[in-house]
Amino acid sequence: MGEKDLDAEARLAAYDAFAAGVRDELAAAVARMDELAAAGKVKTATYRQLFAARITLKEIDARLRERGL
Repeated sequence: MGEKDLDAEARLAAYDAFAAGVRDELAAAVARMDELAAAGKVKTATYRQLFAARITLKEIDARLRERGL
């Protein structure tokens, strides 16, 4: 099912669900980073991967917010 197959209401619901998912994933990444930092593990590969993911998710979130989503 492509984008053209959805009506406007369904598309908005899909974008809202996407935005919520991005924000949930961002919160989870930040929480996990906080746990690792508290354990003194800020130089681990996992922490660095989460750091990169956080940057990407924050950028996506900012773009969604700019568009009112």
